[in-house]
Amino acid sequence: MAKTIEEKQYLVRYKADKKSHLTILNHDKCATECEGQICTLFCPGDVYKWEGDRMFVGYEGCHECGSCRIGCPNDNIKWEYPKGGHGIVFRLA
Repeated sequence: MAKTIEEKQYLVRYKADKKSHLTILNHDKCATECEGQICTLFCPGDVYKWEGDRMFVGYEGCHECGSCRIGCPNDNIKWEYPKGGHGIVFRLA
């Protein structure tokens, strides 16, 4: 039986750093130049949350897929690899 995306994400563990490896470069740009804040849709880790007039980044759940690097239509997300020993930890089912 095929696993759902939720079941597959349950197998993912994280060792989060205290400093984010994801940065919104200009919060005003998200509010004024981005219709629909699509990063809240394409990120499989559900890292980006639009609340009020500001984008919040829950970097601790990042899957490190890089979709935000290429998906942001305004190049407004800076993505770096997490510091060594931090980030996503995969488990086999």
